[in-house]
Amino acid sequence: MSEAGRLILLGAPLGNPADASARFREVLASADVVAAEDTRRLTRLARDLDITVGGRIVSYFEGNEERRTPELAEAILAGYVVALVTDGGMPSVSDPGYRLVRAALDVGAPVTVAPGPSAVTTALAVSGLPCDRFCFEGFLPRTPGARRSRLRALAAEERTLVFFEAPHRIGAALTDLAETFGADRPAALCRELTKTYEEVIRRPLGELARWAADGDPRGEITLVVAGAPVTAAERPDDDTLRAAVAEREAAGRSRRDAITEVATEYALRRREVYTIVHS
Repeated sequence: MSEAGRLILLGAPLGNPADASARFREVLASADVVAAEDTRRLTRLARDLDITVGGRIVSYFEGNEERRTPELAEAILAGYVVALVTDGGMPSVSDPGYRLVRAALDVGAPVTVAPGPSAVTTALAVSGLPCDRFCFEGFLPRTPGARRSRLRALAAEERTLVFFEAPHRIGAALTDLAETFGADRPAALCRELTKTYEEVIRRPLGELARWAADGDPRGEITLVVAGAPVTAAERPDDDTLRAAVAEREAAGRSRRDAITEVATEYALRRREVYTIVHS
């Protein structure tokens, strides 16, 4: 047992065990208590990493999160190091964790993190859509009426949008997205990220909806959707466009990619931005 208890959030591999950081391995092996969303998956991961979990393993998932949170907060106050790990990605991001973080903070206990993979940023990075400004919306409502209402509220959002969706609902979600946002809105469907059958499908929403209707999508899905086009009245002046391209180039983008991203962000033709940059 540690002299000072604390909560450590562990960013778990999305699928490929090799993505586990050295610190993830160290904390998993040394923590006094490991709270896992799925204890069986944790056991398999530890075996794949050739790690022996030395502490007590307890389950911590949506069904028992409310009941178990006070127990874990008390353990932290008693001086134990509690590690929290989900099935993949960062705790609290559409996964169990927020309640425990809040409870630990409320009693004055330290909370820290061993950063790791995130399906949100991983999908965003490979989507081919603008990444400089985005918003994460998690899972859409399950019922059609509530889902469409949420999408109508998001239709004018100019930032790139990231959603999680279950395989059996992705077809209906894509259909509603295409109807609400427009069938031509660019998007990327990321399936089974970092796993053996990883697949990234970059198509407009209408085509993705047809793809889902014709097939049988499986696995964990993260959907990235381009933000709403900026209206003509909001078109920036030429100097602003040049500055936006230069900013992306300074961040490491090629000029070609920088021009494409700026054109997409402001709903302009790529040739128009190209001409402005080279004038």
